[in-house]
Amino acid sequence: MSAPNNIYGGGGRRSAMASVDFYRRVPKDLTEATSLGAFMSLCAIAVMGILFLSETLAFARTIMGTSIALDENDQPQIRLNFNMTLMDLHCDYVSVDVWDTLGTNRQNVTKNIEKWQLDESGQRRIFSGRNREQREVVHEEHEETMEELHEDGEQAVELTPDTFQNFIESHEMAFIDMYAPWCIWCQRLHPTWEKFAEDVHKLGMPVGIGKVNCVTHAQLCKDQRVMAFPTLRWYKEKNAILPDYKQDRTVAALTAFAKRKLEMEQKYKDWESKNAQNPGGKARTKPFAGDSRPEHPGCQVSGHLMVNRVPGNFHIEAKSKNHNLNAAMTNLTHRVNHLSFGEPITALQKHMENTPFMRKVKRVLKQVPDEHKQFNPMDMKVYPTSKFHQAYHHYIKVVSTHLNMGSSTRADPSNDVNSITVYQMLEQSQIVFYDEVNVPEARFSYDMSPMSVVVQKEGRKWYDYLTSLCAIIGGTFTTLGLIDATLYKVFKPKKL
Repeated sequence: MSAPNNIYGGGGRRSAMASVDFYRRVPKDLTEATSLGAFMSLCAIAVMGILFLSETLAFARTIMGTSIALDENDQPQIRLNFNMTLMDLHCDYVSVDVWDTLGTNRQNVTKNIEKWQLDESGQRRIFSGRNREQREVVHEEHEETMEELHEDGEQAVELTPDTFQNFIESHEMAFIDMYAPWCIWCQRLHPTWEKFAEDVHKLGMPVGIGKVNCVTHAQLCKDQRVMAFPTLRWYKEKNAILPDYKQDRTVAALTAFAKRKLEMEQKYKDWESKNAQNPGGKARTKPFAGDSRPEHPGCQVSGHLMVNRVPGNFHIEAKSKNHNLNAAMTNLTHRVNHLSFGEPITALQKHMENTPFMRKVKRVLKQVPDEHKQFNPMDMKVYPTSKFHQAYHHYIKVVSTHLNMGSSTRADPSNDVNSITVYQMLEQSQIVFYDEVNVPEARFSYDMSPMSVVVQKEGRKWYDYLTSLCAIIGGTFTTLGLIDATLYKVFKPKKL
């Protein structure tokens, strides 16, 4: 009797290949189908289907991952963009200074910086210049001492709080020097002012020439809102005529200014008289009467600086080439309209929004979560100071951030259409108090972090996906098989 064939139909002996079979078959007549097994099979199919769908969706979806690395940026400088509004400081006295630990110390930077004088509502009123250096006024040297000039009497009247109001009321036109004895510019002006007063007296000009010591009579100068020394202010019929005189400080220049004021006033009076005599005639063109123009002491200063990639600061300070600032009247209340590092990507002018670089930036930033967009956290924040002799100091940590929203592996990320480098900021601000003799400054101290943040899309690899699918199939089949075997033994009918 011959041996029966095995399920492979190989005859009496197994082949060498069949001996290593991991998936040996069980004859169908040795298996038993049960209702419990069918139910568990349906459960296995349902579980594997749900897990398969979930795993496929997870594989198709990318997540945003972050990592920390040393900043390899080797550029020696970085661009600093700023736009500030000084609520109570005239543009003539706004100075932007830069300092860093490498020894950089640039005073009154004007390159790539523009200033706008503001009105009382904060709107731009007068363009105060771009890249414009402040002009130094001419001073006059005199051989005579002040004692020699006063030998025939003092023509420039020394005014006090008790005599000031009466002086400007008794003179239809008055020209007053508000000074501080310690001010070097005031000291140079003293003999010129006295000689100018003598010339006015000799010429018989109907102008009262006075002077006020703002150290002795500090409250009077505060009431007159004197922000710098010397302040040369013209008064007409008790009212201050703004802006203040800011031209050369020579006898000839001062005398010419007074004559122009008087001529304008006379022309205005002549115009009024002629129109009054001929009310029905053709109206004459009204001449400029030299009245005061509204001059709100607010300034918007904006531009950019190229600063070294080392700890440093830039500060906005009240300073002038031709004045000493009155520390008691310097108010550094300011609003940060914009402050950022690197190439500007927000708060852009219209002509800059459609450049290839900005189109690339917009494409990348659309995919970046908001928590990684701390490019300008100080924008539109106001930092008020309620008292004099104080100002806000800001401390900024700058963190280089690489945004990689693609799968490119180019050696140069700057040429990758899906990658950009931006700079995020962490900021702290606090009020600093100054001595009475020191002029406050709004200081922005910055420090570059040696570490950079890398933000990039992270997806699962294909082999990880296949491994998970195999685990789902095998794990589900094995687990439910064990459950099925356990339940079968529990509920299997007992043999008698």
